[in-house]
Amino acid sequence: MSNAAWGSTSDGAPSTALPAGVILTRDETLVGRMGIDVTAAGAELTTGTMPVEPNRQPYGLLHGGASAVLAETLGSIAAAYHAHTIGRLAVGVELNCTHHRAVRSGYVTGTATKIHAGSSAATYEIVIVDERDKRVCTSRLTCMLIDRAPGASVDPEGVVDSDDGAGDEVTPGA
Repeated sequence: MSNAAWGSTSDGAPSTALPAGVILTRDETLVGRMGIDVTAAGAELTTGTMPVEPNRQPYGLLHGGASAVLAETLGSIAAAYHAHTIGRLAVGVELNCTHHRAVRSGYVTGTATKIHAGSSAATYEIVIVDERDKRVCTSRLTCMLIDRAPGASVDPEGVVDSDDGAGDEVTPGA
């Protein structure tokens, strides 16, 4: 995918447009540093790949935190697509990861599938597999869907900025 791409167009080609509210390109975020490529994006299903080698822990195995980053990335993108359809923003509130097997090289592929998408929360199951299609990690992500303040954007720190000069921290349940 291109440096600025976050998803694909309907014909499968990489999209060079940044989604609404996104102010950073892929390479300016953790997604870029981890080498994550989003291969398909939508509210029902979002997929992506990540290389193992640059994301290993000292024993030479895929770092569990790297799997968590891939899972949260794919689930959050899917939740953002759903939230956009109802004029809201998605913010993660819970991530659960179960690691099933080690991976030492190659790529892993994650698939985020919608479990629930309502008006206040969205939950996704994210399954990560190795190149042999063996399950590496199973995750579940729940995102709270919050109202977007008039004229608001999301800054890199995850703060909703209502353009009044003061950052409005996102607080779950507030």
